Amino acid sequence: MKNVVVVFLMLVAVSCQQEKIGFVDNVKLMEEYQEKIDVEANFKVKADALTKKRDSITQAFQVEAQAFQTQAQKLSQTKAQEQYAAMQQKGQMIGQQLQQEDQQLQLLGQTEMDSIISKVKKEVKAYGKANGYSYILGGGDGGSVLYGADKNDLTAEIVKLLNDKYKK
Repeated sequence: MKNVVVVFLMLVAVSCQQEKIGFVDNVKLMEEYQEKIDVEANFKVKADALTKKRDSITQAFQVEAQAFQTQAQKLSQTKAQEQYAAMQQKGQMIGQQLQQEDQQLQLLGQTEMDSIISKVKKEVKAYGKANGYSYILGGGDGGSVLYGADKNDLTAEIVKLLNDKYKK
């Protein structure tokens, strides 16, 4: 009988010590995180500047190519072929340069986003430890939470925490 009471008391004690679990909507969190919004806006400005540069260089090259076509009619076939090859090489170099700049911009953007994601994970972990959570799960598109009670949704608290820290 004593064993039954001891087992019963242990079960009651274990059931009272439930793990504290919350979840964060990853999509909403990232959409509302001001640093991510600012990084995306900065990236868009840089991308737009690169697009303008690309358009300007392309347009200048097209004008030069049209001028060459007009001039090539007056040249001998051999000289025209030499200059055509030079124009073709110049076009390839311009294309490679622009592609390289585009790749550098994409890499920079990815590096900044990776840094933000790392920072968010670190802050969520610190929040969980500070507030006694055993688990904080990720929800939203592609997340692991298919349903969670609103009282366990930590998204707004985490967004506020991140944005307050970012403002400092």
